[in-house]
Amino acid sequence: MASIFEATAGKLIGPTTGGTVTQATNKTTGVTLNAASGQITMNGASLAGGAEATFTVTNSEIAATDVVVVNHSSAGTAGSYLVQANSIAAGSFAITVANVGSTASEAIVLSFVALKGASS
Repeated sequence: MASIFEATAGKLIGPTTGGTVTQATNKTTGVTLNAASGQITMNGASLAGGAEATFTVTNSEIAATDVVVVNHSSAGTAGSYLVQANSIAAGSFAITVANVGSTASEAIVLSFVALKGASS
């Protein structure tokens, strides 16, 4: 019997539910997206070079033991942003975006996936 960690060459495995959401108001405004994976279009408000912004993602699919992977997937200047999921709790997680470039006003798109975890 194949385990969930085995994959056929050329095939990707992962969540089969996803969604999209656009952040309103500014880069620290929270969003709600109740899916195991998805894309978040951030607000185009300014984020100066060297600055960072953190916002909360409310998501009923998330457990405190999960691992959330997030990256800058499109829009904006490639390589100019460092992105990290943190503060993972039942029903939510946070994303911190740091601008390591100089362009300040870009509505970047983030992709995330939640991997189910356990503590025992």
